[in-house]
Amino acid sequence: QVQLVESGGGLVQAGGSLRLSCAASGSIFSINVMGWYRQAPGKQRELVATITSGGSTNYADSVKGRFTISRDNAKNTVYLQMNSLKPEDTAVYYCNAEGVHGTSWSDLRNFGSWGQGTQVTVSS
Repeated sequence: QVQLVESGGGLVQAGGSLRLSCAASGSIFSINVMGWYRQAPGKQRELVATITSGGSTNYADSVKGRFTISRDNAKNTVYLQMNSLKPEDTAVYYCNAEGVHGTSWSDLRNFGSWGQGTQVTVSS
């Protein structure tokens, strides 16, 4: 099993910044993609940003130029730096990771895990 633990959410005024972190732990062999998704009340969960192990990134149009995703492969941790926050960024932010886990070569399995979510609230 692979567990993801998020931190860094909170309340901020419009125009402010927050930095989210998500650390993966467990019998991790490799993590191919890590990412952030968000879900606002009454809406479906949507992609915010993803990053591959090689550093390739993908962003939702709504956050391009304001959010930056990065990762520390040695620590199995992904970050989301959020600048110029807007009230419409208010949501629960979820971390996601996809890769391979196992304790031996014969036990390797693909995994996909989600964090518990962290609330981000942007006041106007």
